[in-house]
Amino acid sequence: MACTSCGTGTNEDGTPKGCGSKGSCGTGSCNKRSSYDWLADLGIDDPYANNIVEVSFKAGASQDFYHAPTELEVFTGDEVAVETDNGFNVGRITLSGELVRLQMKKKKVPETKVTRSVVRRANLRDIEKLTECRELEKSTLVKARAIARQNHVKMKISDVEYQGDGRKATIYYTADDRVDFRELVRQFSHQFRIKIEMRQIGPRQETARLGGIGSCGRELCCSTWLSDFAAVNTAAARFQNLAINQQKLSGQCGRLKCCLNYELDTYMEALESFPKKADKIKTAAGLAILIKTDIFKGIMFYTYKENRGLLYPIPVAKVHELIAINRAGDLPADIHSHQLVVESKEEVFEYEDVTGAVDLKPLEKQKKRRKKPGGGSSNQRGRSANSKHKPSSGEAKTGDGKASTSGKPEAEEEKKEGSRSNKRRRSRSSTKNKQGEGDASDQANAEGGGGASSSKPSSPKPTSDDGQAGGSTRKKRTPRRKKTGGRPPKTD
Repeated sequence: MACTSCGTGTNEDGTPKGCGSKGSCGTGSCNKRSSYDWLADLGIDDPYANNIVEVSFKAGASQDFYHAPTELEVFTGDEVAVETDNGFNVGRITLSGELVRLQMKKKKVPETKVTRSVVRRANLRDIEKLTECRELEKSTLVKARAIARQNHVKMKISDVEYQGDGRKATIYYTADDRVDFRELVRQFSHQFRIKIEMRQIGPRQETARLGGIGSCGRELCCSTWLSDFAAVNTAAARFQNLAINQQKLSGQCGRLKCCLNYELDTYMEALESFPKKADKIKTAAGLAILIKTDIFKGIMFYTYKENRGLLYPIPVAKVHELIAINRAGDLPADIHSHQLVVESKEEVFEYEDVTGAVDLKPLEKQKKRRKKPGGGSSNQRGRSANSKHKPSSGEAKTGDGKASTSGKPEAEEEKKEGSRSNKRRRSRSSTKNKQGEGDASDQANAEGGGGASSSKPSSPKPTSDDGQAGGSTRKKRTPRRKKTGGRPPKTD
């Protein structure tokens, strides 16, 4: 990574603060996909230098070649203004001298196609104008996506790049099929009031422009240093004994990872010493089948078809011998006699193994809460246990009139529950008695007065001992016996 101060900002002339290499350090933080001009850092005059330079735009998102007149005296890392079809653009020189010729040869760009040139060094006003255009790119991208969605165009707009003078904007997009964007360009021009250029790119180019972090934890190769994309296929994964898993082999662009080709040549060179047709070896003990191969150690693992539980590591030289015996028409005795002998090393424990020394008790199930004696529902018990009310004089004394000396909370709780339940029963019985008396008086008034209301109150009828009306046959409801938990019933 670059020095930490590269991302703090730029100087007045547009160069980044920090390392002093003017943003051409080639680490990916100052510039994307930039080439390191090591010849310019040596401070040696290049006798074969030409007047062609490589200029990058928008932190290395795009590059192009331009003629640089000698009288301008521009070098690597300088901000320059270059010619365009309508106006000028501002970029940074990333390569100059003899290295430019090598870069053009790599990208297959002939010198005859380089027709534009550098106008001047970028002044302070050019840098300010470029900064204003870069700030407009984000809002323009959002509006362009909204317009494309309203027109139901099947395309994905990935990036917008403004020209240095603000007269033109290039919109980069990806699409699966061919897109007719003529009407879309008219709406873009009417909305943004500038010239619009639409440029279609592939998914790899899109990822290279946007950047990101790969599965390895580093910045994407295509957005930092990889300038050309080589073809990648699943054969590269097979040669490296990788599982054909589309999710693991694909990068952020949705295509196969470019890094599959990095070690392919090494694997191909190591595989030259392995036999071509060694999947099966016939032996007197049975048919041996190849299970896996360790390419760099030169070991092939076989097992018997009848017994697949054991693997026998056999060196490549021994496998060649066994195959030669099969071709001669003979059968070797077995394969486990040819396996690689691995010397067992004495195990030295540097710490004590405490596995199994500490036994964790299994989680015990919660015991169900037993119902406490004394009757009443669980809600009443919960309320009586949580409530803090003092017992009355009748509740706090036992049948013989003395205070209870048990001191147990269960006994107090039983008394509280019994008193509350008795009060509820008494209130219910008194309410029913009052209702019965009212019904009887109304009936007597109706019979005696012939339906006419009397101003004098009727004399109460004699009642029986149980409190019921004389003519009523209804008996008094006997209260339910309170549960005492095995003790004799409470007497008044």
